[in-house]
Amino acid sequence: MAEDAKSLIERAARRFVEEVPALAPMTLVVSVELQGRGDVQHFRLQMPEVQVTKGPPDDARIVVQMRREFFNIMANEGKVPDWIEAFTYGKAKATGPSQYLKLIANVVDKHQERERLKTARKHS
Repeated sequence: MAEDAKSLIERAARRFVEEVPALAPMTLVVSVELQGRGDVQHFRLQMPEVQVTKGPPDDARIVVQMRREFFNIMANEGKVPDWIEAFTYGKAKATGPSQYLKLIANVVDKHQERERLKTARKHS
């Protein structure tokens, strides 16, 4: 039996913040739109508390859209590099004010760079 979308969104958000702890203090409301077979489910994700409620939020700064079946896989297995690839190649889309999107992208990029440096030092 498939898990409900609310718990999957919570899991994905918590895992992402665990992997990129610099995003933890960011206060943000995100609209998550999961497209299924003929319908779209809307959820409100509030950060940093990671509170998810069903229904379209009227106070969201960022809207994240993706196919439900793809999201199910990403919520259970996706790591930061997988999410980057999903947004880069259009499997997931994020819209909103460019300063928010750029800030998140910069924080994630800097985190990835630090991780690459740690890996390189371990192998030296």
